[in-house]
Amino acid sequence: MDRIFLLLGSNQGDRAAHLKHALTGLRKHGIVILKRSHVYQTRPWGKIDQPDFLNMALEVASDYPPTALLKVLKSIERQQGRRKTTRWGPRPIDIDILFYDQRIVATPRLSIPHPRFADRPFAVIPLAEISPAFVDPATGRTLADYRRRISHEGIKVYRH
Repeated sequence: MDRIFLLLGSNQGDRAAHLKHALTGLRKHGIVILKRSHVYQTRPWGKIDQPDFLNMALEVASDYPPTALLKVLKSIERQQGRRKTTRWGPRPIDIDILFYDQRIVATPRLSIPHPRFADRPFAVIPLAEISPAFVDPATGRTLADYRRRISHEGIKVYRH
Protein backbone atom coordinates (compact mmCIF):
# COMPACT_ATOMS: atom_id res chain seq x y z
CA MET A 1 0.00 0.00 0.00
CA ASP A 2 1.13 3.52 -0.75
CA ARG A 3 1.61 6.28 1.85
CA ILE A 4 -0.56 9.25 0.92
CA PHE A 5 -1.28 12.60 2.56
CA LEU A 6 -4.71 14.18 2.18
CA LEU A 7 -6.17 17.50 3.27
CA LEU A 8 -9.85 17.76 4.17
CA GLY A 9 -11.72 21.05 4.45
CA SER A 10 -15.28 22.26 4.99
CA ASN A 11 -16.93 25.65 5.43
CA GLN A 12 -20.61 25.00 4.71
CA GLY A 13 -23.25 23.49 6.96
CA ASP A 14 -22.14 21.30 9.85
CA ARG A 15 -18.43 21.47 9.07
CA ALA A 16 -17.34 18.95 11.71
CA ALA A 17 -19.97 16.45 10.52
CA HIS A 18 -18.76 16.84 6.92
CA LEU A 19 -15.23 15.95 8.01
CA LYS A 20 -16.49 12.90 9.91
CA HIS A 21 -18.58 11.75 6.92
CA ALA A 22 -15.52 12.10 4.69
CA LEU A 23 -13.52 9.85 7.04
CA THR A 24 -16.31 7.28 6.86
CA GLY A 25 -16.37 7.54 3.06
CA LEU A 26 -12.62 6.96 2.85
CA ARG A 27 -12.89 3.85 5.02
CA LYS A 28 -15.81 2.52 2.94
CA HIS A 29 -13.52 2.67 -0.11
CA GLY A 30 -10.81 0.65 1.64
CA ILE A 31 -8.56 3.61 2.38
CA VAL A 32 -6.77 3.03 5.69
CA ILE A 33 -6.37 6.07 7.92
CA LEU A 34 -2.95 5.86 9.59
CA LYS A 35 -2.71 9.30 11.21
CA ARG A 36 -4.93 12.33 11.54
CA SER A 37 -4.16 15.84 12.65
CA HIS A 38 -6.19 17.98 14.98
CA VAL A 39 -9.03 19.83 13.31
CA TYR A 40 -8.08 23.46 12.71
CA GLN A 41 -10.32 26.44 12.20
CA THR A 42 -8.79 28.54 9.46
CA ARG A 43 -9.53 31.70 7.56
CA PRO A 44 -10.52 31.25 3.92
CA TRP A 45 -7.76 31.48 1.35
CA GLY A 46 -8.05 32.93 -2.14
CA LYS A 47 -11.67 34.07 -1.86
CA ILE A 48 -11.86 35.60 1.60
CA ASP A 49 -15.52 36.72 1.78
CA GLN A 50 -16.85 33.42 3.07
CA PRO A 51 -17.08 31.49 6.37
CA ASP A 52 -14.02 30.04 8.10
CA PHE A 53 -12.99 26.49 7.24
CA LEU A 54 -12.35 23.46 9.34
CA ASN A 55 -9.30 21.62 7.99
CA MET A 56 -7.46 18.46 8.91
CA ALA A 57 -4.66 16.41 7.38
CA LEU A 58 -4.57 12.64 7.07
CA GLU A 59 -1.88 10.11 6.38
CA VAL A 60 -3.57 7.20 4.65
CA ALA A 61 -2.62 3.96 2.94
CA SER A 62 -4.23 2.80 -0.27
CA ASP A 63 -3.69 0.60 -3.29
CA TYR A 64 -5.47 3.07 -5.58
CA PRO A 65 -3.13 4.66 -8.14
CA PRO A 66 -3.21 8.48 -8.05
CA THR A 67 -5.84 9.08 -10.76
CA ALA A 68 -8.14 6.35 -9.41
CA LEU A 69 -7.77 7.80 -5.90
CA LEU A 70 -8.74 11.22 -7.24
CA LYS A 71 -11.94 9.71 -8.69
CA VAL A 72 -12.78 8.14 -5.32
CA LEU A 73 -12.22 11.45 -3.52
CA LYS A 74 -14.39 13.34 -6.01
CA SER A 75 -17.17 10.77 -5.56
CA ILE A 76 -17.03 11.23 -1.76
CA GLU A 77 -17.25 15.00 -2.26
CA ARG A 78 -20.28 14.63 -4.56
CA GLN A 79 -22.01 12.30 -2.08
CA GLN A 80 -21.69 15.06 0.52
CA GLY A 81 -23.22 17.69 -1.75
CA ARG A 82 -20.12 19.24 -3.31
CA ARG A 83 -20.88 20.96 -6.61
CA LYS A 84 -18.63 22.90 -8.93
CA THR A 85 -18.96 26.60 -8.10
CA THR A 86 -16.55 29.50 -8.00
CA ARG A 87 -12.89 28.69 -7.57
CA TRP A 88 -11.88 28.67 -3.89
CA GLY A 89 -15.52 29.26 -2.95
CA PRO A 90 -17.49 27.77 -0.08
CA ARG A 91 -17.99 24.01 -0.03
CA PRO A 92 -19.39 21.31 2.22
CA ILE A 93 -16.27 19.18 1.73
CA ASP A 94 -13.00 19.34 -0.15
CA ILE A 95 -10.47 16.50 -0.21
CA ASP A 96 -7.08 17.16 -1.80
CA ILE A 97 -4.15 14.83 -2.42
CA LEU A 98 -1.09 16.68 -1.12
CA PHE A 99 1.51 13.91 -1.46
CA TYR A 100 1.50 10.39 -2.84
CA ASP A 101 4.60 8.68 -1.43
CA GLN A 102 7.57 10.24 -3.21
CA ARG A 103 5.83 10.42 -6.58
CA ILE A 104 5.67 13.48 -8.74
CA VAL A 105 2.54 13.50 -10.91
CA ALA A 106 1.76 16.13 -13.54
CA THR A 107 -1.35 15.59 -15.62
CA PRO A 108 -4.03 18.05 -16.76
CA ARG A 109 -6.30 16.87 -13.89
CA LEU A 110 -3.81 16.10 -11.15
CA SER A 111 -0.60 17.60 -9.78
CA ILE A 112 1.25 15.89 -6.94
CA PRO A 113 2.75 17.29 -4.77
CA HIS A 114 -0.15 19.72 -4.58
CA PRO A 115 1.23 22.80 -6.34
CA ARG A 116 0.20 25.42 -3.76
CA PHE A 117 0.29 23.51 -0.47
CA ALA A 118 3.48 25.22 0.78
CA ASP A 119 1.80 28.65 0.56
CA ARG A 120 -1.24 27.57 2.55
CA PRO A 121 -0.92 27.52 6.33
CA PHE A 122 -4.16 25.52 6.58
CA ALA A 123 -2.37 22.69 4.73
CA VAL A 124 1.17 23.00 6.07
CA ILE A 125 0.36 23.21 9.78
CA PRO A 126 -1.85 20.09 10.07
CA LEU A 127 0.37 18.15 7.69
CA ALA A 128 3.53 18.97 9.64
CA GLU A 129 1.71 17.99 12.84
CA ILE A 130 1.30 14.37 11.68
CA SER A 131 4.54 13.91 9.73
CA PRO A 132 7.16 16.62 10.35
CA ALA A 133 10.04 14.56 8.93
CA PHE A 134 8.31 13.79 5.61
CA VAL A 135 10.37 15.13 2.69
CA ASP A 136 8.70 16.91 -0.22
CA PRO A 137 9.99 15.03 -3.29
CA ALA A 138 9.84 18.20 -5.40
CA THR A 139 12.02 20.36 -3.13
CA GLY A 140 13.80 18.08 -0.64
CA ARG A 141 12.42 20.15 2.25
CA THR A 142 10.76 18.59 5.29
CA LEU A 143 7.26 19.48 6.40
CA ALA A 144 8.74 20.79 9.65
CA ASP A 145 10.83 23.22 7.60
CA TYR A 146 7.72 24.47 5.76
CA ARG A 147 5.93 24.89 9.08
CA ARG A 148 8.76 27.00 10.56
CA ARG A 149 8.63 29.33 7.56
CA ILE A 150 4.87 29.92 7.36
CA SER A 151 2.60 32.30 9.26
CA HIS A 152 0.35 30.71 11.86
CA GLU A 153 -1.94 33.75 11.90
CA GLY A 154 -5.64 32.93 11.59
CA ILE A 155 -5.23 29.24 12.42
CA LYS A 156 -6.28 27.65 15.68
CA VAL A 157 -7.16 24.19 16.91
CA TYR A 158 -10.91 23.76 16.70
CA ARG A 159 -12.63 22.93 19.97
CA HIS A 160 -16.15 21.66 19.49
